[in-house]
Amino acid sequence: MSNAASAEHPAPSFHEFRTADDLYANLARTIAQRLTAAVARDGAASFVAPGGTTPGAVFDVLAQCSAPWKDIQITLSDDRWTETASSRSNERLVRTRLLTGNASAAHLVPLKTEHDRAKDAEADLNAAIAAMHRPFDIVGLGMGADGHIASLIPEAAGLARALDRNDPALVRAINPPDVAAMGERMTLTLRAILNAHWIVLLIRGDEKLQAYKHALNGADVLAAPVRAVLHQSAVPVSVFWSP
Repeated sequence: MSNAASAEHPAPSFHEFRTADDLYANLARTIAQRLTAAVARDGAASFVAPGGTTPGAVFDVLAQCSAPWKDIQITLSDDRWTETASSRSNERLVRTRLLTGNASAAHLVPLKTEHDRAKDAEADLNAAIAAMHRPFDIVGLGMGADGHIASLIPEAAGLARALDRNDPALVRAINPPDVAAMGERMTLTLRAILNAHWIVLLIRGDEKLQAYKHALNGADVLAAPVRAVLHQSAVPVSVFWSP
């Protein structure tokens, strides 16, 4: 496909796959290779795992890949402030589908604590993320049809602060516009997301492809927070897409 770009903000690289299985296999292999190279270079590596429904199949493949997993730290792009046993928990997704097989030796840095409210856990989680191997070697992101990434959701309370690259925080509590239905969240901030060697955006289906194109050609970051990643040149971005 043709990506819009400018001299200031070159377009992300776009990788299209014929089937979802092809996407999952290629992305898992690429992640494993990059993490292995990072450990060889630095003695440690870090991976930010995306949440939601699509990444699970990537995790299934990645968990079986050969990599120096004991030297790899994994955290999440965001998580719902819910019990880890809940099917809505991104931590549960990572524990059950990534931290198995070969990848069971990796070290997880969760984004959920025992605090009743997400905002009360910001200081502890900021310290935990700050202690990780950074810049992150890989930041994996999904994208909603509304252009959200992580829990940087349009019209969410706290969004502008979480998108402020001058804010020193690496995590922020977020309340989506329909917090009763969507639940309180903890998210990596834009500052944290862009403190990376490589960002990969995983999307599937025509609806997400159209949302990506719309975001790529627009400028309002608050309306589609993915633009904050797409419209920057400090960190290379790759998009992996299949029908």
